[in-house]
Amino acid sequence: MSGARRQPIRVLLVDDSAIALEVVRRMLVIEPAIRVCGTARDGAEALALVPRLKPDVVCTDLYMPGMGGLEFTRELMATHPLPILVLSVAVQREQTHTIFAMLEAGAVDIVAKPRAGLCDGSAALAAELAHKIRVAAGVVALRRRRSRAAPAPVSAAPRRLAGLPDQRPRIVGIVASTGGPQAFETVLRRLPRDFPLPLLCIQHIAEGFAEGLVQWLASTVPIAVRTAQDGNVPQPATAYFAPDGMHLELDADGRLRCSPEWRGQQHRPSADLALASLARVHGRNAVGVVLTGMGRDGVAGLAQIAAAGGATIAQDEATSVVFGMPGEAIRAGAAALALPLGEVAPALVQLAEGASPPPGGRGELR
Repeated sequence: MSGARRQPIRVLLVDDSAIALEVVRRMLVIEPAIRVCGTARDGAEALALVPRLKPDVVCTDLYMPGMGGLEFTRELMATHPLPILVLSVAVQREQTHTIFAMLEAGAVDIVAKPRAGLCDGSAALAAELAHKIRVAAGVVALRRRRSRAAPAPVSAAPRRLAGLPDQRPRIVGIVASTGGPQAFETVLRRLPRDFPLPLLCIQHIAEGFAEGLVQWLASTVPIAVRTAQDGNVPQPATAYFAPDGMHLELDADGRLRCSPEWRGQQHRPSADLALASLARVHGRNAVGVVLTGMGRDGVAGLAQIAAAGGATIAQDEATSVVFGMPGEAIRAGAAALALPLGEVAPALVQLAEGASPPPGGRGELR
């Protein structure tokens, strides 16, 4: 993240609806740190404007006549990489692959799009949009190739890493915020189909998009991906995500617990509550992983897993979209390892095998 900015954040809005453009513009006009520098009605027009307007952040719609959001994201990230926010209504089944493909192509996050006009809930939505624009403005966008390279397979004998306990774990908790959908896809895609552990997954995502995330991941990764159901027993080779607007934890019997109560947490679902429940139920047999994201949700929960003797991992700075959550975990001493995103899955495979790593491995923090 960058330091304090002297100039307002320049935002380019891209949407085929003149009404939607005006609604979003009015939401941002009251923010002194944000300036709408231009608007475009489709991706082609936006691409032509970018070199002249030099925006800091782009907010784009999903479906537009001509060049739509996905093609626009791919072209922009290949030619003039910039932080991109996807403006969309809640994901419908037919939209799922497109909107999350935009995140895969390099978009930073999703923002719930106003359905019509400035309604009673506009103040909260405007605050969320402004917050995500400020976060996105601190992201260093990397140039992406137009075609996605084939995923690297998991090695049959992953490199051994020091800093991991030698006991065989029973469950893995993975948490993320900004940049998390892409990070989850990378990690889960590299796990073997017969991965022997269940995974409890927390992703901060805009209201209405959780089920779409599950649908997208289920179609792209080898293990099962499901929305958690209250009372179910976690199964191996299955990643469970919190239902929309609910916390996800383990109860005293090790079953999934889904709850809508805020319980004093800043986020719902809460990464801290999820990881802390793994520490309580499984102790040293729990694994906690904190991936990219803004803030420090998950740090306290990861520290509880570490205190119980479990394995703790944070994504490293070089591969994080936002080095907030993992950076805070490392500074707090809660993460035993800081790993590049591509090495998280091999480390989880190593842990699941229950083999004792030799000393001196890369990534050890203690």
